[in-house]
Amino acid sequence: MPHNGAHKYLVVDYKTNRLHVPGASDPVAAYAPQKLVPSMQEHRYPLQALLYTVALHRYLRWRLGSAYDPDQHLGGVGYLFVRGMVGPLTPQVNDVCHGVFSWRPPTEAVLALDNLFATGSAS
Repeated sequence: MPHNGAHKYLVVDYKTNRLHVPGASDPVAAYAPQKLVPSMQEHRYPLQALLYTVALHRYLRWRLGSAYDPDQHLGGVGYLFVRGMVGPLTPQVNDVCHGVFSWRPPTEAVLALDNLFATGSAS
């Protein structure tokens, strides 16, 4: 995805978790951005996102070689809870659609975890 003239690479994961109570009158409300955080934590998705980002980091380092800059190229992660996304009518809160959780793991964390996997030490 081009951003300010540079390509950003994202990890996107689609989730089908049911966060609403079956039969709820407004099931999409259960997917408001602030309501996604407890589900993200409960299912350990931030850890999953960090692991996926390390994999993307390793791929880009191999593929782009010396042109690779994690601060420039790693664009973050998006978790798309499809049950909360209803097309053009999807509600938004502060320009963030219901059903969408995004996060950019800190570069330092990605590099430390990559080093831990490579050497057995995070330093």
